[in-house]
Amino acid sequence: MQNSEAMALSAALLAVAGELTQRIHEGVVARGFEGLRPAHGFAFTRLTPDGATVTDLAGHLGVTKQAASQLVDEIVRKGYAERRPHPDDARARLVVLTERGWACTRAAEEAAAEAVEAWVELLGEGEVRALRDQLARIAPYGPVRPAW
Repeated sequence: MQNSEAMALSAALLAVAGELTQRIHEGVVARGFEGLRPAHGFAFTRLTPDGATVTDLAGHLGVTKQAASQLVDEIVRKGYAERRPHPDDARARLVVLTERGWACTRAAEEAAAEAVEAWVELLGEGEVRALRDQLARIAPYGPVRPAW
């Protein structure tokens, strides 16, 4: 593959990822969950299903512990998460989603399904499933980060 083709593919994937992130965010807001940014959604993916420490969250998001702590303070203040004692480490606190956080996560899943449905209408269900399978083969098995 030529450099220009690789760059075109990279740009297309980034554009799709950006559009998908925006559509999910808009869907969450439309369902009544306000005061959130896409970065909160990336954090929620790490907090499900069993919670995480601020250190875990910082690693997942690719940010400093201080930045992750500020984000946690914000989602706790807005009622999306809470801090609990860590079951295995008396020095650590576990950040877990509240019922409001879980409801927001379900709203994000609904919005994602709507966004993907538009792809199905354009490409067909078989092609979208094939795309999912191909991307799963090359996607890194690590955190989904809101940064490069």
